[in-house]
Formats: sequence, structure tokens, C-alpha cells
Amino acid sequence: MKVVIAGAGAVGRSIARELLRNEHEVMLVERKLDHIDPGSVPDAKWVHGDACELSLLESAGLERYDVVIAATGDDKANLVLSLLATTEFGVARVVARVNDPRNEWLFDESWGVDVAVSTPRMLASLVEEAVSVGDLVRLMTLRKGANLVEITLPDTTALAGKAVRKLALPRDVALVTILRGDRVIVPQADDPLEGGDELLFVAAEEVEDELRALIER
Repeated sequence: MKVVIAGAGAVGRSIARELLRNEHEVMLVERKLDHIDPGSVPDAKWVHGDACELSLLESAGLERYDVVIAATGDDKANLVLSLLATTEFGVARVVARVNDPRNEWLFDESWGVDVAVSTPRMLASLVEEAVSVGDLVRLMTLRKGANLVEITLPDTTALAGKAVRKLALPRDVALVTILRGDRVIVPQADDPLEGGDELLFVAAEEVEDELRALIER
């Protein structure tokens, strides 16, 4: 996979190293000259310039890349790059970093964003997930109004012993994983639920309340 990362600060470089370890091709685009440090990620291609400039993206051949990650510290720049990547270059997948949670509502498909990653929200969600039982916690916003959400079943849940197929899930909800102790379970129709199970769903935002009500019954 060929990936462009805009923003070669600590976040961008860390993402690049991880992708390179997984044998992907990476190009880092950085506007600030003092952040250009090819020795820190020697296997990446480095480009000095503003990722919001159409001419730079054209010269870099952005249309040849599979994924764009807008990881700068400027939400405006991340939105502009996301829109350009989608509308001008037809990039199949755009992931954008949200620096200020107040701007999160902007990071959707209207700006070309497939996945918005808000570090403050993710940290808050992980804290909530660690202490919340029986309530729905939104972990990540995916594309087209879908979210990755988590619900931990109370030890005394009425769903204990019931098979997965007995869950009358609302429309546009999918159970993707059950976390039970140190196990990661890919749910099958006849798998029984247990108190303490952490259920991970992909759910449309408009049915999250229905899903919460189902689990709380």
C-alpha cells in the first residue's frame, strides 16, 4: 500500500515508522524546514512543501497513492488536504487528525474525510471505557456516519447465557468483536454472552440510543 502522510512531527513520523515496519510505501510531506529529518525515518520519501498547495500535490503524484493521512497540527490544513485528496486526486482513503475537539463536526465526508481521529476524544473514550459498565462509549468515528462503539455487559446482565443470534440488533448495527478476559472472540451465531463481556459494534449514529436501550434491558 502507498501512503502519504502530511505532517512530519512526532505523530507523523511515528505513523510512518509503523507503516514501514508493515512493509508499506510511505511519503512524508512537511512544510516546516526544521522538521525535515530524513535520518529519523530513512526508508520514507521526504517532500518539503505545503500539502495544501495543489501544485505540490501534483508534482508528488498524489493520485498514485492509496491512502492520505492528514496529520498536521493545523485542523484547517488537514481539512483542505482531505478535500483536495478526495476531489482532485481521487485518493481512495483519507484519514485526518483532529487537533481541537471543537472542530470534530467538520471532519466528515463533505470535506473528504473517511476516518477522523481525535486524540483527546480517544483518550477520554478509553478512560470512559475503563470505568463504564452497561453504557455505550463511542471509541472512533468512521465514514458515512458510522461509529465504533463499546458496551461492557454488567455482571448481572439479563443477556448472560443468551446466544449472539438472540440479540435483536437495530438496523445498521454489527457486532464485530467480543473481548472476554484476554480473549478476542469473533462472534458466531451460537456463541453465548457473559457478564463482563466487552462488545464492540459498528453502528450508525442515529441508532446508538436503540442499541444502548437493548443492552440496558
